Amino acid sequence: MATEAAPPTPDGDPPLKRAISRNMLLLFVVGDIVGGGIYTLVGVVGGEVGGLVWLPFGLALGLAFLTATAYAELVTKYPQAAGAALYVNKAFRKPFFTFMVAFAVMASGIASASTLSRGVAETYLPRLFDANPSDGQIVLIALGFLLIVAAVNFRGISESVKLNVVLTIVEVAGLLLIITIGVAALIDGVGDLGNAFSTADAKAAGNDVSLVPAALAGTALAFYALIGFEDSVNVAEEAKDPGRDFPRALFGGIAFAGVLYLVIGVIAPAVLPYAELVDPDTTPLLEISQVGPLSVEIRIFAAIGVLALINGALINMIMASRLTYGMARQRIVPAVLGRVHRGRQTPWTAIVFTSALALVLTATGDVSELATTTTTLLLGVFAVVNVSVLVLRRDPVAHRHFVAPTVMPAIGAVVCVSLLVYRIADGTDSLARPFLLLALGVVFWLANWVATRRDPSEFDTGLIERIEHPEDLDDPPATR
Repeated sequence: MATEAAPPTPDGDPPLKRAISRNMLLLFVVGDIVGGGIYTLVGVVGGEVGGLVWLPFGLALGLAFLTATAYAELVTKYPQAAGAALYVNKAFRKPFFTFMVAFAVMASGIASASTLSRGVAETYLPRLFDANPSDGQIVLIALGFLLIVAAVNFRGISESVKLNVVLTIVEVAGLLLIITIGVAALIDGVGDLGNAFSTADAKAAGNDVSLVPAALAGTALAFYALIGFEDSVNVAEEAKDPGRDFPRALFGGIAFAGVLYLVIGVIAPAVLPYAELVDPDTTPLLEISQVGPLSVEIRIFAAIGVLALINGALINMIMASRLTYGMARQRIVPAVLGRVHRGRQTPWTAIVFTSALALVLTATGDVSELATTTTTLLLGVFAVVNVSVLVLRRDPVAHRHFVAPTVMPAIGAVVCVSLLVYRIADGTDSLARPFLLLALGVVFWLANWVATRRDPSEFDTGLIERIEHPEDLDDPPATR
């Protein structure tokens, strides 16, 4: 299959650079998944399910695999940067619906990056420098963090993904270190492995854990730690061989991250007392690093945590800017957001726009609100994508591609809708922010419609079906 760059676009801008190899793509997926979620959510999940921390992570892993089958089929069938916007448009051909789904994906990535920026400023960075920053200082640190991420994103996809490789190795090494420390502690007699399979400590502390509701609530939380695999479809135009590489990277990355999560989900409640596990003023992974014969200096693991959150934020901002670029190229958002910098070959206007929105979210929301925003938006998007892959079975293409077992996206759609309904009905999380972001999307849609109403061809979501890289369709190997 040809992998050289496509010709310049009609307006004279250069194409996106094809720089992502199979191994880089795998690390891209792993790095996005194992970023901030597992480093920050273990204690919160424990508060829902007691010692059964591994259970919600296992259920969330299953949901991720179900939805990943849909993404694997669609990205190998339509290898373009527009991602979910393309799939929904082809399936339903409703311009407004297409835009809202795409905007929700973009907003979820930005909200996730904002969550991680607040997390690095509130949790790991203070422990690294033994500081106690004020609320105002936390906001300033988080904003500065996002500006650094934006600069790396602008520098180039090759540089960004290479940095991702380094940071992914660091954050995976950090999780392996926690597992090693935890196992050594258990062997040394610290804690009790049975605590990981019991809710007795939670009930003794006054937390009446009912298994099914607790598992649902915990899964909705744990799902945040497993999102990220969907980001990779939005760099399809920058992958060297998307038809072959994406399914392997998606499933391999999810499986690898999932195994780490399950093991940590057992170790954390086994070695930490329940009160310490769920204490909102502590970070479980930092506390685990201090137990047993192999404990390490807390600043070492705090530094690893900072790098992990940086990596997650970088990948989310790469995704958001590339998705905005893809939509702009197809004229479903203003064309100015599709400009490519001639020197760096990066979508600089999309980077500026998404970074500005991330700065606003970071300055106005806390970690809990922003994490809830991310998962709420993505559960809705995943439900639609799972339905879209089934609808698009009626749209055959000339090249071979991955085909998902029909039952998997069908179950995935039902589970996503169920979790979304549960989250709304539960009422324990604030839903104002995701709805406000979607309302902003409506305003954006109307503004663009007013700007382009005199020339309908400038606002035609059907253009999103144009294949920008026809060389991707040269009969790639089957990946069933």
